[in-house]
Amino acid sequence: MKRTLFLLFALLNYSLFAEESTATIHVEKIVLGSGCFWGAEKGYEALPGVMNAVSGYADGEGVRPSYREITKFKNKFNPQNHAEVVEVTFNKNLISLEELVIHYLESHDPTQLNRQGNDIGTQYRSVILYTENSQIKIIEDLISKYQVLLNQSGYKEIKTSIKPLKEFFVAENYHQDYIKKNPNGYCPDHSTGVRFATDTTNQKQDNDLIKIGKNIIVIEPEGYCPYCENFKKDVANDYQGTIPLVSRLATNLEGLEIKTPTWATPTILFLENGKEVFGYQGYLSPKEFYKALGFFKLGNSEAYRVAFDEGTDARYCKEYEIFKNTPDGVFIDKLSGAALFDTRDRFNSKTGWLSFTKPVKNSVYRKADNSYGMRRIEIRSTTSDIHLGHVFPDGPNGMPRYCINATVLEFKTRGEFNKSKTKEKV
Repeated sequence: MKRTLFLLFALLNYSLFAEESTATIHVEKIVLGSGCFWGAEKGYEALPGVMNAVSGYADGEGVRPSYREITKFKNKFNPQNHAEVVEVTFNKNLISLEELVIHYLESHDPTQLNRQGNDIGTQYRSVILYTENSQIKIIEDLISKYQVLLNQSGYKEIKTSIKPLKEFFVAENYHQDYIKKNPNGYCPDHSTGVRFATDTTNQKQDNDLIKIGKNIIVIEPEGYCPYCENFKKDVANDYQGTIPLVSRLATNLEGLEIKTPTWATPTILFLENGKEVFGYQGYLSPKEFYKALGFFKLGNSEAYRVAFDEGTDARYCKEYEIFKNTPDGVFIDKLSGAALFDTRDRFNSKTGWLSFTKPVKNSVYRKADNSYGMRRIEIRSTTSDIHLGHVFPDGPNGMPRYCINATVLEFKTRGEFNKSKTKEKV
């Protein structure tokens, strides 16, 4: 079963991403200089949401980007010298640019010019090198706010320069993860101790119910995501299935065991008892979503083979025996929860399969089926596109006979169905 799931999603990922991405990518970079890059790199790597932090050199001209060159005495006060910087790659779903810049400002003394404590020279200057124009306003606003806080604590003007990144040069290998390799290595703290006010308004959502049974989570961003809107419109807004489908920010997955990276939206996760069974980054069409849901809910069962391999129930199967004499109510799609057939249109055809004179309006569509040397008309669900059965012209009083497989249906009494419709409207 697990192998089948793996193959399904490997194929799904390949087919969807072979031509173009169907997800909004929330990965961004920024290059930050705050003195010695050893300790700075360690600090960024410890932040949840930072995917990578690399020590390097940037913002110089006419100087070879190497540690030996930038530390030469002739370059100590050279304004064209490279600065020691860290290239930070981060998942905006888990850490915002604001949070990252706040950490940067709070972790060094931005009021010092071309130095940090006893580390003196242009290589130690405070500099922010942005990679997206959208980053500029956020950076400038935070520096303005921090300046007010610093003034209140007796500090002078911030000397941090803000520039577009021209080129980043990766530092020598022995500089990467230096503090991790040398736990007692040089790592001075030159921070001012001045802090931004802590925001306590972002309350965590309760995930206790998601830790019970099967659930589907759609990870969405705080901002706009066109693929998320398409998934809502095409799938989520109409979904009425019995497996709960909920949306979450990537920052609100506390207590859940998630394996799929959360830097793209939508990311669709299928969980059982709080543990991810499988997940997918990107938009899923209704057909693709319900095939994945079919594996998740039905597994390697007769119902799955009927729904997706155009199989047929055995005559007088146990589901038929259960459904042939139900009380007044509605038969729904086993995956999408959409109403398909009404008991008021059910009749006993004595064939061993559920039979109806008509479906619920707009709930099914017809498709020519010439398999096995026969000419038949197949019936499929409009919402999930699963195979339901066939329609024949031999129903009572000249009406059609919809011959439907019971294994792909679920049943709701009239009261249960009307109650669920009322909840949807609310």
